[in-house]
This record gives sequence, C-alpha cells and structure tokens, in this order.
Amino acid sequence: MYDFHTHFIPSDVLAWLKDNQRTVNAKWIKKEEGKDDFLVVNEKWGFELKRAFIDENKYLAEQEMAGVTHSVISPIPQLFMYDFPDEIVTEISSVYNRSLAEWTHSAPERLSALGTVPLTNPVLAAKVLHDAMNLGLKGVIIGPGLEGQMLSDEFFIPFFEEANRMKAIVFIHPLLCEDPRLKRRMMPNLIGVPWETTVCATDLLLSGLIDQFPDVKIVFAHGGGFLPYQIGRLDKGYEQWTLVSSKLKAKPSEYLKRFWYDTVLWNQDSLDFLIKNVGDERVVPGSDYPFDLCVWPPTGKHELAGRSLLE
Repeated sequence: MYDFHTHFIPSDVLAWLKDNQRTVNAKWIKKEEGKDDFLVVNEKWGFELKRAFIDENKYLAEQEMAGVTHSVISPIPQLFMYDFPDEIVTEISSVYNRSLAEWTHSAPERLSALGTVPLTNPVLAAKVLHDAMNLGLKGVIIGPGLEGQMLSDEFFIPFFEEANRMKAIVFIHPLLCEDPRLKRRMMPNLIGVPWETTVCATDLLLSGLIDQFPDVKIVFAHGGGFLPYQIGRLDKGYEQWTLVSSKLKAKPSEYLKRFWYDTVLWNQDSLDFLIKNVGDERVVPGSDYPFDLCVWPPTGKHELAGRSLLE
C-alpha cells in the first residue's frame, strides 16, 4: 500500500534551522508536560515536533506497522518559508531537497520524495525544481499561492513551464486560512485548510491551466477540499456564464477527473463520493502523517493511482 501524503524534517534541515535561528525567528516552545516541544517559525503556524517528524527509524517503523509498503515524503508546509527573501527560501529548499534525495536513495523500494521550492520567485522555483528532480525527487510540494497571487496567474508560468517539461508531480498543500471569522474553535485547521484548497483548485480548474500544461501531475491534498462536493454548481455556472466557460474545452466535472486527490477525508462516504466522481485511478492513499489530524493508517489501497503518479 502507498502512503502518498506524509511529512518529515531531516536532521540537516533541523541543523539549518538552529544555525539560522535568529534569521528565521525559529523557536522551540514547551507547551505542556508529556508533549514534545512546539516548533514555531517567524510567529507562524506552530506544531508539535513529534519524534516521528525527525526520527527516520521511527518514521519507517510506523509506516511498516501500518502496512505501508511505499511512502512519499514531503517537506512540512511550515517550512515553505514564503515570507522570507529569495536567498533564504532557496537555501533551505536546497538543504531539504538534497537531504530527502539522499534518504530515498538509501531505500528506493520503500521511499520516494517531493521537494520544496522558492515559489515567491517562479524563475528560481523552476531551477530548484529542475535540480530537485535531477537528484531523484518526483516533483515538489507547494502552497496554494501567495498573498495577492493565485497559482493560475501569469506570474507562475515559468514554474509551470518547467514542471510540465519535467512531467513533475506538483502536490498542492494548503496553509492556514487567514479569514478573521475562523479565529476560534480550531476552525483555521478544521475548515480553513480545506477551504484554501477549494479556492486554489477551483481557480486552477476554471483557468484552463491543465490544458496549457497537460504533463504536470497536479495533486490536491485532503480530497480536494470542498470542490468535488460542489462540482454540480460549477457545471451549472459553465452553462450559464461565459466568465466560467471561456477558458474551458469541457464542463468542469470533466476537468475534475484530470487532477489527482489524496484520501485524507476521515469519512468513507466522502471518499466513496470522490472516487465515484473522479475515478479510482485519480485517488491516492494518504495519511498526512504524523500531524495530529492524520488518517492513520491511510485509507484504501488505490495502487493504480499511486503507480500512475510515481512511474
């Protein structure tokens, strides 16, 4: 069984964070007894730095115990570092990508990995993506855009051109939503995270970008957010408004089948609905391991989708 959606922080990345602690305002905070320190970078989205995030042996042992035969490792969203200058983001991307490549080379039958890129500079991001795939990574994980910039904007074309040329996996993972209405009851994580995916996925679908760059393998985290559930509304808008249909060659529900989605939904009925609408070959098993809201063990086998993405 595959686990397409996992996260890890190699020792070289931790060492980089400690060496650059002041530059990136990294803090290790003890929040409560019995828990590991929380890592907070630049006063952003903190998380518990569990051993599974940083201990290769524990990571591999727990994946094996869950019945996972091949894991895809991604950098953590908290270390995308998009709020720092290009040189900082590029440096940590290089350290992260090289470290993950070295680990996967040590166990290629069990591990694959995605890298990270300085998305704030798409020309530079294209180069880092190219270098990462030459190291043996399968593609990259990126956020759902930047402040004031959607991924369908012309600004990102250099990155998508290279991703298309390299036939890269581009795993789009949300960051916490900044909507002020969600500042309570854990809603930034509960609904803000899938909402960010929903906005990004809907924009990419309606933009026609997948026709422009057909060889990019775009994967949406957390089952595509709320988009699959509302695809009928998009189809109706396609019939009604040229602003919706002008860049598309088919109705939105057909484009829905040209992306990939993970199974991080925690609900079998929701997963069955997704599979019915996009096809089993477009749904990859994932867990979001080892974050608190991970689906553990990952749901379903879905070998066909895993192989089609990685081969």
